[in-house]
Amino acid sequence: MCGVTTSDTAAEVRPGSDPDPQPPWQRRLGRFGYRTPARLGVRERLVPPFPKPDPGSWWGFSPTAALLWARSYAWLGPLLVALVAGVLRFHNLGSPHALIFDETYYAKDAWSLWQQGYEGTWPKKADDQILGDPQSIPLSDKASYVVHPPVGKWIIALGEAMFGLNPLGWRFMTAVLGTLSVLMLCRIGRRLFRSTTLGCLAGALMAVDGLHFVMSRAALLDLVVMFWVLAAFGALLIDRDRSRERLAKALPEDENGEARPDPEVADRLGLGWRPWRLAAGICLGLACATKWNGLYVLAAFGLLTVLWDAGARRTAGATRPHLATLRRDTLPAFTSLIPVALLVYLASWTGWFATKGGYYRDWAENEGASGPWGWLPGSLRSLWHYEQEVYKFHVNLTSGHTYDSNPWSWLVAGRPVSYFYKSYKPGEHGCDASGGCAREVLALGTPLLWWAGCAALVYVAYRWLMRRDWRAGAILCGLGACYLPWFLYQERTIFYFYAVVFVPFLCLALAMALGALAGPPGSSERRRTVALIQIGALLLLIAWNFVYFWPLYTGHMIPTDSWRSRMWLDTWV
Repeated sequence: MCGVTTSDTAAEVRPGSDPDPQPPWQRRLGRFGYRTPARLGVRERLVPPFPKPDPGSWWGFSPTAALLWARSYAWLGPLLVALVAGVLRFHNLGSPHALIFDETYYAKDAWSLWQQGYEGTWPKKADDQILGDPQSIPLSDKASYVVHPPVGKWIIALGEAMFGLNPLGWRFMTAVLGTLSVLMLCRIGRRLFRSTTLGCLAGALMAVDGLHFVMSRAALLDLVVMFWVLAAFGALLIDRDRSRERLAKALPEDENGEARPDPEVADRLGLGWRPWRLAAGICLGLACATKWNGLYVLAAFGLLTVLWDAGARRTAGATRPHLATLRRDTLPAFTSLIPVALLVYLASWTGWFATKGGYYRDWAENEGASGPWGWLPGSLRSLWHYEQEVYKFHVNLTSGHTYDSNPWSWLVAGRPVSYFYKSYKPGEHGCDASGGCAREVLALGTPLLWWAGCAALVYVAYRWLMRRDWRAGAILCGLGACYLPWFLYQERTIFYFYAVVFVPFLCLALAMALGALAGPPGSSERRRTVALIQIGALLLLIAWNFVYFWPLYTGHMIPTDSWRSRMWLDTWV
């Protein structure tokens, strides 16, 4: 999935050959209207420039004004989309006034981390005492056995430190990360597609995705994983551009000032200090230190960045690009990602290391006192034993759950998860419907968005497999790294809301497909008009779909008949 071969890595032109050879398959497709795109120069293929604004398409602006507006729009557009997303996510964030679904674990663990540095235990009636008036917080200093690393809970704890142990406090930081992730996706889409509009489209799609919305308003860990994975992807995109710019500048120029391929430079040039790839390693370490499924993304993104380097060297004229990458880039990529992620992971356990009360904290001094690893510090041996026990728990977690689901059903939103549900009789708690009322928080992706996303993935797969489009490969790599590993654990108890981690890549896929529908620059006015009408209609339907399910995303009370009308599939009940 991560074998990204770029469309700009065409075969090296040999002396005396046709400077722009056309493969037989392209000549055959020419009978059906296919036209070979113009071949770009080496510099443009290494680092495609952002299109310059056309004053004629900017309401009669002068060239200077159009350029100024384009630069402003590059930030104003994403900020506006993020503002809308933030207003939606922070609206009435403390409702419902309850510990919904797994908030009963993570909100209390986060408070315990903030107070004690490790997860303590709580009595069975703790939820009622926390939500009661007056509030009581019955936290014990006895260690609790928890099965996820601490970063996500530390992040949740930041909100609790600001607002207290209440629904607003434990949901605040996930709402912040959810809003920031929309902003990041707009900017990432802009860099990926070289289009601010398509970037904002991807961000707007995620802003109105129901699963992302619900997870941004719940104190669960998966939204935190999504944030760090998306941040790492964005950092690697910036690193890709920066390293290619350095390679392009080192290439010699011909008499026209155009860069030309040079095997000596492409094979031997070191790409230097790459802080953005280091930042990606930090982000991936934070993802792994939130939930272990970040490990698969770490492996996939490590392969992705190395293949990007190989593609860059091939474009620059390397005679053996993969060998040159193996010699020059593989070790720096490894050290920027794997050791950095490991150090971040260990650092995330600082609270556990710095205290003596954590679960298994003293295992090495007691049960594990003997053994071949006695030369290691006891705290590290205790942590290793703890992680072994946690791994055994995860792989043996096969007990059934009302809302567990198979990953085969996730892309079509086949089995959403009900986080909160209450029914009311007529006249109870303001219910004025004769048939009674219902309140629910349902972790369900906006159906029309997800179903359109499935079709978009087919197009993106075509772009990667048939056209070797590196952008499509990057999207598929991100989605596959977040999604495909779950098929290894189909016997395990797993849930649809884990899919929130790949929602950004689904939105990027749909934005890419809609951009292709609009047509390339130079398309006829008629085609553009028809395509924009179709795109606009789809976007309006997706927005309407989000609004239609709004009561189920926010726990708003509606008549029971209205609730039933929103259960489009039997598996949603």
